[in-house]
Amino acid sequence: MQTQSTKSLRPAQAAEFLGISHATLWRWLKERPDFPRPRKIGARTTIWIVAELEQWRDAQAHK
Repeated sequence: MQTQSTKSLRPAQAAEFLGISHATLWRWLKERPDFPRPRKIGARTTIWIVAELEQWRDAQAHK
């Protein structure tokens, strides 16, 4: 079992976690320099770290 600090999400899961569409996830990655960067863990596998998404989301609420 993964701990909260190392838990990861695939793109569709990350979009759902943030309450946005899959297309918006990729647009934010391209257009927002402060948006968390995904990790490539394989040729066709991209993940986001949950803790990084949470930290970014919480920072947005304070802006």
